[in-house]
Parts: sequence; structure tokens; C-alpha cells
Amino acid sequence: MEFLKLAAKRHSVRKYKDAAVEPEKIDMILEAGRIAPTAANRQPIMIYAVQGKEGLDVVRGAANFFGAPLVFVVCGDKKTAWQRSYDGMIATDIDSSIVTDHMMLEATELGLGSVWICKFDPVVLKKGFGMPEALEPVNILAVGYSDDAVKSPDRHDTQRKTKDELVTFI
Repeated sequence: MEFLKLAAKRHSVRKYKDAAVEPEKIDMILEAGRIAPTAANRQPIMIYAVQGKEGLDVVRGAANFFGAPLVFVVCGDKKTAWQRSYDGMIATDIDSSIVTDHMMLEATELGLGSVWICKFDPVVLKKGFGMPEALEPVNILAVGYSDDAVKSPDRHDTQRKTKDELVTFI
């Protein structure tokens, strides 16, 4: 699939079928995250692939993941991430988001639905999964077979800003 068509096809899914995601598809999604670029190639990412009842219960205590059968908790390690020397900005949020985006688009390519979740309690996830102190949960990606209404790829023509509103050429 052409990239722009794939990107336009993807939409946030908030209702999932009661069907497990096949292991080979999970592997492909994780591979998309693994090969995603990170600042200075530091790769400060840890991904929790959650599909068992106990793990999903932990996530449920932290966020609404809309009944998806598979949840990826994408974390950044503040100790190993690249840090900008000018102001001390640590790239964990950026790196984690690039990884999440790659995984989300791969899920779409595989015929799966997803929703990127940032509204969650990180303390619940850290405690529930026994994460080390330096590991910070940044994003949750809920994945599964959509039972939601399909959205038109053409919706971007009316629901997004125009290029003229977004871009300044200098």
C-alpha cells in the first residue's frame, strides 16, 4: 500500500471484536517498532505487549483501552535516552511516539484497528508491571479487529487544516 493511502486509511478505533490478534501479526507490529528511528540511535524504548487477563487488568486500572484484546505500553528509559545539550530536553517522549506511530501504521497495514492513548495513570502501570524507576510509560496503543464504523480516507479533506494553514515557506 502507498504510504499516504495507508496514513489516510488509519483511524482511531474505540470498539473491538472479541478476537485475538495472531502471533505473527503481533511480531510484525513489534518489528515495526523495533526498526523505528530514535534520537542518536539510542533505542531507549521498552514495550510491554499485554494480552493476558492479569496484564489487561493492570492496564484497565490505568486507562480505558476500549476492550481491545492487545495493548502495547510503550515506555522510554530516561537514563539511556539522548539529551539535547542546549536545554536538557530528554527525547523519551519523541522516541516513544515515533515507535508508537510505526506500530500503529503497521497494525493498519495488517488490517487491524488501533487507538493511541495518552490519557492514563502512569503510576498504576509502573507499579502494576514492576517497571524500573527510569522507565516512563509514554503511550498506550490498543490494537485489535475493529468493530467500529469505518471512516472514509477522504475525511482529511474537510477535517484537517490545509497545507497553507500548516506550512510556512521561507
